[in-house]
Amino acid sequence: MRMRRRRSRAALALVTAAVLGAAGCDSGGGASSAAHSRSGTATKAKPSPTPVWDRSPSSVAAVGDSITRGFDACTVLSDCPEVSWATGTESSVDSLAVRLLGRTGAAERSWNYAETGARMADLPAQITQAVAHGPQLVTVMMGANDACRASASAMTSVADFRTGFETSLKSLRRALPKTQVYVASVPNLKRLWSQGRTNPLGRAVWQLGICPSMLADADALDSAATERRDAVQDRVEAYNKVLEQVCATDVRCRFDDNAVYDYRFDTDQLSHWDWFHPSKDGQAKLAAMAYRRITAPEPVT
Repeated sequence: MRMRRRRSRAALALVTAAVLGAAGCDSGGGASSAAHSRSGTATKAKPSPTPVWDRSPSSVAAVGDSITRGFDACTVLSDCPEVSWATGTESSVDSLAVRLLGRTGAAERSWNYAETGARMADLPAQITQAVAHGPQLVTVMMGANDACRASASAMTSVADFRTGFETSLKSLRRALPKTQVYVASVPNLKRLWSQGRTNPLGRAVWQLGICPSMLADADALDSAATERRDAVQDRVEAYNKVLEQVCATDVRCRFDDNAVYDYRFDTDQLSHWDWFHPSKDGQAKLAAMAYRRITAPEPVT
C-alpha cells in the first residue's frame, strides 16, 4: 500500500512537472510564451506622439495690415510686398517664408493677403482668402490701425477687437483644424512717435494722415497731447493682451510674447519716407523674430 502511494505521488510529481514545463517553455526552449506576451507589450516600441507644433511648416499665408505689405519700405506711400517680413522675396530681408521654405518654396507656397489700412474687423475676410490655399502656417499682425484713427475716441473698442480676433481664429480652425497660427504683437506706437518726431521729413509725411491719433501735432507736449498719446498707448497694450489671451486658448497658436511691441526700432529699422513703418532692415528684424519663435521647440518667452 505504501509502495503504491509512493508510486502515485511520484507519478503525480512527474505529471505536474511535465505540465509546468510545457507551460513554462516554448518549442525552442526559450522564455515562456506567457512571459513573452507580458514583456512584449512593455518592450514593443511605441510610436512617438506627433508634436502639436510643427517647427517646419511647408506653406505660409500672411494676413494683417500695412506692415506686412511692406508699406513705405521702398517708395513713399506705397506697398512693397517683396520686402514683407512674412512672405517677401528680397534677399536683404530673408523673410519668414524664405527661411522656412527656401526661395523657390516661398515663391510657390506662400501668400500675402494683408492690406494697408486694414483693421481687426477686416481680418475674417483675409482669413477666408488665406484658408483657400490650405496653408500649414498663418501669420497675423493686426491692430495698429485699430489704434491709429482720426482721434483717440475713434479707436476700436477692446471688446470689438476681441470679437474680431476670436471670430477669425474660430473661422480658421473650422476650415483648417491643424493649421498653426503665429500672432505678432502690435508695435509700440508711442516709441515710434518718439523716434520719428525729430525728423522734419517724417513730420511732414505724418501730416498726410499717418496714425493721427498718435502722430498729429507731433511737437505738441502739452497735457492734452500727452493724454491723447497715453490713451493710444494704453489701447495698444490692451490689444496685445487680447491677442495673447485669445491665442492661448488654441494649442496651435503662438503669440510672440510682445516681441514686436518691446523691440526698439531705431532710425535704421524705420522707413526714411515716414519714420514710422519698418524699413527693409526693420522688416528683416521682424522676420528674424518670427522665425525664432516658430522654430523653437517650446514657446519663446
